[in-house]
Amino acid sequence: MNVLRTQLAGVSRRPARLLLTGLAMLVASFVVYATVLAQQITERTMLDGLSGTPAAVDLVVGGESETGNMPTITRADLARLQAVPGVAEAAGRTDFGGQTGSDYLNITADPGSGPLAVAHVTQGRYPSAPGEIAVTPRTADRMGLPVGSTVSLVTSWDDDGKPGKPVRLTVTGLADARDDYGSTAYAPTATILALSPDTTLFKVDLRLAPGADATAVRAELDRIVQSMPAPPEGAERALIRAGADVRTDEANRAASDLNELFAVVGMFVAIAVVAAGLVATSTFRIVFAQRMRQLALLRAVGAGRSSISRALAAEGALTGFVAGLVGVLGALAVGHALPPVLRAFDVAVSSPGVPLLPAVGVILLSVLITVLAVLAPAFSAAKVAPLEALRSASTTGGRRDIGKLRWAFGLLLTLMAAGAAAYVIANLPDRDAKNYTPGPMLLTVVVSGALAFFALMALGPVLVRPVLATVGWPLRRLGAVGRLAVGGVGGAPRRAAAVSVVVALGVTLIAGVVVTGASVRVLADREMASAVPADYELAANADERVPAALVDQAKASPDLAHVTPYRRLDTVTIGADESQLQATDLDMDALPTMKNIDVSAGTLAGIKPGAVAISGFATDLSGLAVGDTTTLTSGKKKLQVTVAAVLPDTGPLQSSLLLDPSDLTKLGAPATYSGLLADAAQSGEDGRTAGQKAMQQLVQGRTGLGVTVLADQRDQFNLILNGVLAVAIGLVGLTVLIAVVGVGTTTALSVVERVRESGLLRAVGLSRGGLRAMLTAESSLYGVIGATIGLILGVPYAWLSIKALGVNAPLALPVWQLAAVFLTLVIFTAVAGVLPARRASRVSPVAALATDG
Repeated sequence: MNVLRTQLAGVSRRPARLLLTGLAMLVASFVVYATVLAQQITERTMLDGLSGTPAAVDLVVGGESETGNMPTITRADLARLQAVPGVAEAAGRTDFGGQTGSDYLNITADPGSGPLAVAHVTQGRYPSAPGEIAVTPRTADRMGLPVGSTVSLVTSWDDDGKPGKPVRLTVTGLADARDDYGSTAYAPTATILALSPDTTLFKVDLRLAPGADATAVRAELDRIVQSMPAPPEGAERALIRAGADVRTDEANRAASDLNELFAVVGMFVAIAVVAAGLVATSTFRIVFAQRMRQLALLRAVGAGRSSISRALAAEGALTGFVAGLVGVLGALAVGHALPPVLRAFDVAVSSPGVPLLPAVGVILLSVLITVLAVLAPAFSAAKVAPLEALRSASTTGGRRDIGKLRWAFGLLLTLMAAGAAAYVIANLPDRDAKNYTPGPMLLTVVVSGALAFFALMALGPVLVRPVLATVGWPLRRLGAVGRLAVGGVGGAPRRAAAVSVVVALGVTLIAGVVVTGASVRVLADREMASAVPADYELAANADERVPAALVDQAKASPDLAHVTPYRRLDTVTIGADESQLQATDLDMDALPTMKNIDVSAGTLAGIKPGAVAISGFATDLSGLAVGDTTTLTSGKKKLQVTVAAVLPDTGPLQSSLLLDPSDLTKLGAPATYSGLLADAAQSGEDGRTAGQKAMQQLVQGRTGLGVTVLADQRDQFNLILNGVLAVAIGLVGLTVLIAVVGVGTTTALSVVERVRESGLLRAVGLSRGGLRAMLTAESSLYGVIGATIGLILGVPYAWLSIKALGVNAPLALPVWQLAAVFLTLVIFTAVAGVLPARRASRVSPVAALATDG
């Protein structure tokens, strides 16, 4: 007990050391609890943003059932529901739409104001009379519908496909809503029901009056629902549900992967916690090494090894408790301060609560991790004999050997990691492998990577010196300060390894994400080139054709670029197979995206008269390969061709055959075009809108021609991919943050440990600036060593992961991005050592030489 009191008294006299020792755990606790708050914020935000039911809705009659069917609610039913005592407001939900030119406009019922509104007017006014609508801002831009304009909507067609009499509608305002797909309008329920008397409601949102008896209201609503006529076949009787339950169900359907997303987040947070534990272990080892003289005196006056071990473990537990508590409070403060700040910048984010059980769990986890981290250093410190411990503390950190057992264990882990990687390499799928399941191979890659990391932990002190000899060579060439910095790191390889390993873990993960992301982006560009070869497509319906004059008009438009017409033939067969395939003569050199199209074999440059490219589907049907000869048939026309290239999937425009124009003509294709592709001449949303308007002008007044904005699909995919990569790098950055904290802590404690050395260097002529530069360079070397090892591990494992996925993605090596990662880590670790270096340079040589350290 006396030993424990002595240790705790020392902690109370030097609280700064307690803070430095627990800084890594403080950051880890902050990250863990911040993740809990982030999940709560995300869930609440999604509930508000992804649910189509307003928060003021108390009860919902109807809506999508568990089977996916919708009930039918009439206008008379709506009036009866609204008349129930206790119901303050009822909003009937339905939608209605029609064709305007080549576009489809969908009109959704909404009150437009009040608690039950989902659309809110930002310009003009909300519709109040029959024949009036409000459109979303993007719809106004895309379809050319400013406030005050009119639009003719075709809502019916006869049996021969001829359009009925159009409905003329006036745009009275612009309305913001949750969803804006560029084809959305809003109007009161009465307006929509007047436009189409046969339209029924699928849902009624109800807001109860203050003080209303919800149970009684629900019972009366149920009575009305049961008295409604039996629904038609395929529909269901309306259900009555609480508004909160409906909102939750809608949000869960819209974000069905939310739990899986945070499971992945939890995995990265767990890695960050492990990194914090490693940093804490290294920190305690340094701290206890500095206190060897004190521990020796305790041993000399009768303290046993067990009592010293218990006292040091108790100190670790106190450190973990304080770090966990401060981390939780810091995360709570940031979590509640951030949403109001974001809302000030028009970013709608909900505020979190105060989850108490997770807070207690985070603090207990911090205590547990810290106690586990302190055990090994505590036992090592307690074993030191009194006479040995009375040596200078600064001589304890330079032990370079790791022992035979650690050598053997590290080599065993290395062999196991290499064996797992070799197994994956030996079983990688072929390019067009069928029925391949990537799960087991990916799991083996993860196991191999984990074994490699543990091997690095075991052999780290041995690996530091050869790596330092290589990466430290330029620094040694800079003069005495550089040589001293390299010698300082190399003189304590265990300390350098403990910190560099954590940096290496972070860089390995970041390099893996960067390389995988670049490779997936190349694959996505290849697939997008086939699915979305241009920004716009103008296509003819059925037997209609695109006249050559219209193509010339498109080429003359200043808002369009890369205008490329094409012909299509849908009745082509290969050899004896009777499956009809689609063939096109699209010019593969006319559009910039075409250069991204991948081939399984051959080359697209080989397409010429008598030579074709075929899709993977056509290959499966015919069994053809590059160089084979076959006969194409369309009606009575036949053509003998040679396969010049094989595509992995479908070709551009969902075609199975890419032919030279002369060959398509020989198969009976008309001379006029089936459609044309074009890009926007200018970048950005304004250029996209201008290009779309130019395309719409081309088809204005022409029947059978339609325009599709293909670029929206590409933008949506790029947005998702960029978001996933940003989130992944942000999560991996947690480990890097812990590593940088570890570098700063190690440098700070190293300064305290080497006060006498610093004083001696100052005494023999090293200036304050030179001492600062030396210690800052030492700190940056931790980053250089860790980043080097991380890149050596990260790039190969990224390649292995890509191949194990079974996709045809190439290994893209983004050299500049990897170099940026390397330099950023070196800068961060250097900055982490600036403050400790400044502190060391301020101590006078006389005072430094008078210390124990």
